[in-house]
Amino acid sequence: MSEELQLDMDSYLPLRDVVFNTLRNAILRGDLKPGERLMEMHLANKLGVSRTPIREAIRMLEQEGLAVTIPRKGAQVAKMTEKDLQDVLEIRDSLDELAVRMACQRLTEDQLVELKSAMKVFEMATKSKDARKICEADENFHNVIYRMADNPKLETIVNNLREQMYRYRYEYVKENSSYQQLIHEHAAIIEGFEKRDEAYVKEIMHTHLENQIEAVRRVIRGQE
Repeated sequence: MSEELQLDMDSYLPLRDVVFNTLRNAILRGDLKPGERLMEMHLANKLGVSRTPIREAIRMLEQEGLAVTIPRKGAQVAKMTEKDLQDVLEIRDSLDELAVRMACQRLTEDQLVELKSAMKVFEMATKSKDARKICEADENFHNVIYRMADNPKLETIVNNLREQMYRYRYEYVKENSSYQQLIHEHAAIIEGFEKRDEAYVKEIMHTHLENQIEAVRRVIRGQE
């Protein structure tokens, strides 16, 4: 465990969320390694908090797929597996297809403007080399697409999946040495929506996701 682990303080958040964000960032950065035990007492002493917010934060990490509790061993940082990656992104691929079909029928000009704005924010984020900022900007771009589908039930399902997606999205943008391909794919998606070309957008979105799967698969294999 990194000796530099410190609370990422935010006075506007409950302590449980502050601890969660601290541990989440440590896992994503690699300060807490896959398979490393998350011992409540040790973490509480390290971060200067009681065990209660640590316990609550670990539950939140489990919901996001970043931690797992092993019988008789306790909680530990979850290992990324190719099976988990494939399972999550297969579901995402199907949801993307549904969202594209709905969005091509229902999107408004204002939403297209919003999507273009989200792409520009993503381009700016790639220049920062801040993986978290890039990840959030990419996520927001896709969130606009789901809002364009104008189906709150679909958005709810996607929101539930988003937490499990985040780690893989983060690994993708963290390891991506060139973001030009992502920017090109985002531009192609916008072009397809402008033409209301459902088949074209579905193809680009599928390729977009396949590229992510292959990139993260290489990361996982490199950690084995």
